[in-house]
Amino acid sequence: MKEFFITNDYRQIHAKLEMPEGSPPERAGEKCPLAIMIHGFTGHMEEKHLIAICESIRKVGIATLRVDMFGHGKSSGSFKEHTLLKWIEDGLEIIHFAKKLDFVTDLYLLGHSQGGLLAMLLAGMMPDDLKALIPLAPAWMIPDAARAGNLAAAEFDPDHIPDELVIWGGKILGGDYARTAQLIHPEDMIAKYHGPVMIIQGSGDALVPMAYAEKAAELYENSELVVIPDDTHGFDLHLDQVTSAVEDFLMELK
Repeated sequence: MKEFFITNDYRQIHAKLEMPEGSPPERAGEKCPLAIMIHGFTGHMEEKHLIAICESIRKVGIATLRVDMFGHGKSSGSFKEHTLLKWIEDGLEIIHFAKKLDFVTDLYLLGHSQGGLLAMLLAGMMPDDLKALIPLAPAWMIPDAARAGNLAAAEFDPDHIPDELVIWGGKILGGDYARTAQLIHPEDMIAKYHGPVMIIQGSGDALVPMAYAEKAAELYENSELVVIPDDTHGFDLHLDQVTSAVEDFLMELK
């Protein structure tokens, strides 16, 4: 495992690169695909469901790159200052970094919750660089919530957004998060990505409505929706079903 920072202008993106089992990165001439994993809102790269999914990916011969996004984990910035636009900028830099790694043959992109939304946006922006997309409980309702003035338990006038929003657990989110989220229309980026997509969603997810997962599956031209019965937003009950679905999907693409 290699731990390092990717620099995007003045920002530092914390990253961990791990090669497939039995394949140390220093092995001369070794090449394999790479899967990028992006966490969600208030999350970080060390969450157990992300680690488990990445472990399963490495079992099928694919390296993994986990990252902490702006304002989260060990990366630059504060949670209050983070916005989807900053995440998009850093996400593009992460893909550019991954493309330059000399061992990489193909790139896969995974993201959970807000990271799933980001993955959907990045795939539409860089469709020729990604072999497949796996949104995990993708929170692509966030822009709609910002436009409606009801975001992460914070209620506000969407036409007069305050500078601070009090969200779950009393955390403070900057008003710029909602202001910039209103500009984003995920459907536009969905239409630009034509590669294979697998969406995974727990039917008991209390944070992301199932209707959004179903709608995304309809809009992508080459997609499947895997519903994990009764499971939560973080796949706390049937994580083994998630890892199995990811393994099967990636094995079919290799």
